[in-house]
Amino acid sequence: MKSIIELDGTTLTRQQIEEIVKGQATVALATESLERIRLSRERIEKRLAEGQTIYGVNTGFGKLSNIKIEEEDIELLQLNLLRSDATGVGEPFPTDVVRAMMVLRANALARGFSGIREETVQLLLNLINKGVHPIVPSQGSVGASGDLAPLSHLALVLVGEGKAEFNGEIMSGSDALKQAGLTPVRLQAKEGLALVNGTQAMTGIGVLTVNEAERIGLAADMAASLTLEALKGITSAFDPALLAVRPHPELELVGGRIRKWLDGSKRVTKQGEIRMQDAYSLRCIPQVHGASWQSFFYAQDRVQTEMNATTDNPIVLESGEVLSGGHFHGQPIALAMDFLKIGVCEWANISERRTERMVNPQLNEGLPPFLATNPGIECGLMIAQYTAASIVSENKVLAHPSSVDSIPTSGNQEDHVSMGTTSARQVRQIVHNAARVIAIELICASQAIHLDKAEEQLSPTTSKFLKKVREFCPPLLADQPIGDEIEALAKYLLLSNDLVNEYV
Repeated sequence: MKSIIELDGTTLTRQQIEEIVKGQATVALATESLERIRLSRERIEKRLAEGQTIYGVNTGFGKLSNIKIEEEDIELLQLNLLRSDATGVGEPFPTDVVRAMMVLRANALARGFSGIREETVQLLLNLINKGVHPIVPSQGSVGASGDLAPLSHLALVLVGEGKAEFNGEIMSGSDALKQAGLTPVRLQAKEGLALVNGTQAMTGIGVLTVNEAERIGLAADMAASLTLEALKGITSAFDPALLAVRPHPELELVGGRIRKWLDGSKRVTKQGEIRMQDAYSLRCIPQVHGASWQSFFYAQDRVQTEMNATTDNPIVLESGEVLSGGHFHGQPIALAMDFLKIGVCEWANISERRTERMVNPQLNEGLPPFLATNPGIECGLMIAQYTAASIVSENKVLAHPSSVDSIPTSGNQEDHVSMGTTSARQVRQIVHNAARVIAIELICASQAIHLDKAEEQLSPTTSKFLKKVREFCPPLLADQPIGDEIEALAKYLLLSNDLVNEYV
């Protein structure tokens, strides 16, 4: 039986979003949220009844905000907002992103500062629970004034327009609602704006990416541990007293994790036993991986705050005032995603360098050239390193910070934008690319250990994980295509919580 996660606008976690996105839980509004939503709606209606002018309710939008809207046109204004803003292009977002967007939008509305009606929010929850997924193009947001284009495509389905996927078929929004047994809403004052003005596209991608990045960071730490064993690495560089003199918490976190995972290994060495120092890609694992974990923790914190924030405009305060501000601006998430881009790139960059050390006969401590079973007639894993090199170079292009760019919109009324949705889209691609690079390192480490007949010398922890790696790519007895194996292992690293639950 599925669990029920109550949305209250303040306590949603990234783990809960993953449960909902995967269909392992349904959603409902918390009792206190229902009351806040009702009070917020009453405040909007009271202000309108008093004849007050409210941005986006009885005025135009953006540069058109000085145009007064007559009372009889207020509902049409909200519907026209959705229609005019639904200008997204490109490949649709995957279903997991759309579901995350829907959950986050509902959670923001549950805070009770948006002036929306309870029935409109409830329909959004029903779409989530019944599996009606709006088709949302992935391109078209500049990340300020909210994710207008993506959220408009999402919101159109609530009024029976746009397109949606239901039970594996793409159809009109109207047909999707009908087949799911749902009735479209007729938007009233403020409701269209409440649905589309927010950062839920960039934050939805961000939440899913942070979850995946955590798993990839742990996979990078595990791959580094296996490579240290494959190359008889020096563990003196991970000595706790040594690491403590440069007291970055994440540096010590990585060092401690690798010491724990290598405990009991007969493959690793101490300073001076074989050589005095390892190359940087081995010796500096705590420093490099630790710095990447710093970017992860920063992004995690920013996403957690944004998930439980009100990000539309104007805001209906508890005092009854309706104030315009800039909470729709995506800069906090844009910067976080750009920082995470760089951190994840470095997990992949240093991983590729460790892969090179294992396959290069001049660097791999006497292992067969390119880890081939029969070097010369076979190329072994030579080209796997090419693939890793290609991917890390692609990541360097994607890692250029999108948030440093801005382009004015709406007749220069909206003269600074975040490009945060571009940052989020790029960081997810980087994380998926990094999974492939780390999968290649794991396969090379597995092959090196096989060729050196070193399985019995591994630590209990790395030995256990090596068995999992070999479920996807057994030791290579001859040259063979392994692209599918790399992809399958990378997918496991992205989606499985084994490292989170069993090893940390």
